[in-house]
Amino acid sequence: MNILLITLDQFRGDCLSVAGHPVVRTPNLDRLAAEGVRLARHYSQAAPCGPGRASLYTGLYQMNHRVVGNGTPLDRRFDNIAKAACRAGYAPTLFGYTDQSIDPRETAGPADPRLLSYEEILPGFEVGMRLAAEHPVLWMDWLRDLGHAIPDEPDAVLEGEPGRPAEHSMSAFLTDGFLAWLDRQDGPWFAHLSQFRPHPPYAAAGHFSTMYDPADMPAPIPAPAVSHRLHQGLMRHPRLQAPAEPAEMARLMAQYFGMVSEADDQLGRVWAALEARDEWDDTFIVVTADHGEQLGDQGLVQKAGYFEPSYYIVGLVRDPRPGAVRGAVVERFTENIDIFPTLCEAMGLEVPAQCDGLPLTPFLNGEAPPWWRDAAQWEWDWRAALIHDGPHPWPWDRRLERQNLMVRRTDCAAYAHFGDGSSAAFDLAADPTWATPLTDPAVVLEEAQALLTWRARHADRTLTGMLVEGGGIGRWPPMPEHWGGQADAAV
Repeated sequence: MNILLITLDQFRGDCLSVAGHPVVRTPNLDRLAAEGVRLARHYSQAAPCGPGRASLYTGLYQMNHRVVGNGTPLDRRFDNIAKAACRAGYAPTLFGYTDQSIDPRETAGPADPRLLSYEEILPGFEVGMRLAAEHPVLWMDWLRDLGHAIPDEPDAVLEGEPGRPAEHSMSAFLTDGFLAWLDRQDGPWFAHLSQFRPHPPYAAAGHFSTMYDPADMPAPIPAPAVSHRLHQGLMRHPRLQAPAEPAEMARLMAQYFGMVSEADDQLGRVWAALEARDEWDDTFIVVTADHGEQLGDQGLVQKAGYFEPSYYIVGLVRDPRPGAVRGAVVERFTENIDIFPTLCEAMGLEVPAQCDGLPLTPFLNGEAPPWWRDAAQWEWDWRAALIHDGPHPWPWDRRLERQNLMVRRTDCAAYAHFGDGSSAAFDLAADPTWATPLTDPAVVLEEAQALLTWRARHADRTLTGMLVEGGGIGRWPPMPEHWGGQADAAV
């Protein structure tokens, strides 16, 4: 069986026509939902890209993988999706980017070129086409060869997408590369197609830039009258504050939806290629995102803070095997940390002990586990801003450790706890817009205790399930290949 993992950067979970969105059109994602499972309440565990992807790739909450910003090294000790695919006999191949910064202990020192950019490749992947958002050199050179006048600044090139044919977009170029590679495959394969869009700048490609009329755009959720001081600070940030003029906000939203539809269109090309190769019913497909997009909600754009739009993301899974359900909608809380264990089971592997996530396999088989989680959790850490400001001598200066938050979101409430000891709680039963404070002290205490319990139950468990006695009993960690499976036999 083939494995195809697709990530769409900054793709909100409600931006699907099949989910009832009043404007956007996503026929190819709708088709995948109709033939598989749609995770209606699916969440990223962190933002921005690097931390969110670290959770997706390792199955770990941020409190355990500790990738807290774009550029935070990913500890080399962690297992991940690509390493697991190698163990299953695949040659996992990447198209796009993973944004996982190298562990500095793997380098030769400060002069190592891999320390110049956070856009390194997750260990275990072969590279089919490397197309990083900060350095899309291959695409830019291709555009120049086509005769386009291309500036040297990547953002400026992306901002110019409306003026070029959609067939020349960054997304189309990456899809072309994946499809060319696919044509050369003659056995089971594992591919990760990591598309940059619908990420800013808010400029859709070609005719997708005029696909949606700004006059038809829904109004964003306004900022609450009273909010935490962090939210107030974010609304003053020039890159995060939503446009004050309604017309400009509507234009931004129309461009975002255009990027959503173009991303969907590129996936239609992938579906068609799989059918042409007679592999549609032999390919396990996962579509998700690294994080969400505020899109004007709560007075913000992009991704930051504690509000739901920054973490609520698309989640679709199609298991082609007989017996898997078709057209199911999962209303339980699912998280991106569940993707790694799900793919492990699809590939016939044991779920690594490090994983905080749970396999989605029961839902794919039409079951609803009664023991499933009753909330979604996410974290955000903004210490990178302080790291840029200057040194923070260890061990006396602990300011970096206070620049973080964690959120628990249930059916009826949301509770955010901050590293400085402050908190914010919202009554979602009374008001789903996160504007109404939760005022009952007993309920607030209950949510705070539940968040503390969540952290206690997900502390690092790498070696905690094993005792060194009688030759080793309990849950063995992954062992070197030369052991020849003796560890598994011992268990």
